[in-house]
Amino acid sequence: MPRVCFTLQVRQDRMAEYVERHAAVWPEMLQALHDTGWHDYSLFLREDGLLVGYLETPDLAAAQAGMARTDVNARWQAEMAEFFEELDLPPDQGFWQLSEVFHLEDQLAALPPQSPSSTQTPQDQ
Repeated sequence: MPRVCFTLQVRQDRMAEYVERHAAVWPEMLQALHDTGWHDYSLFLREDGLLVGYLETPDLAAAQAGMARTDVNARWQAEMAEFFEELDLPPDQGFWQLSEVFHLEDQLAALPPQSPSSTQTPQDQ
């Protein structure tokens, strides 16, 4: 499933409240995210306010459009917008998406099968 990583900048004076709000996200928001294709969704916050988000979804545009059709998302985004610096769009549309340049499991899966003797280390021989 495609992986998505993005960043936003949380205002440093609002970081504690941002963390508190995400410790108990509204149940209807959680369900809407799940129902619209946001899987394995995580947020990470650095001490300077850099927020990194990660999710897996078959289609990010469809997942975003699905959320845009929900009332709960409109309410959540309106409340969350004040936590971010330099954001002209709702947070779920204004993030900076990062390009994936490496994924261990993808590269391991692409390796040709090896015979048991070719995987031995010098100590094994």
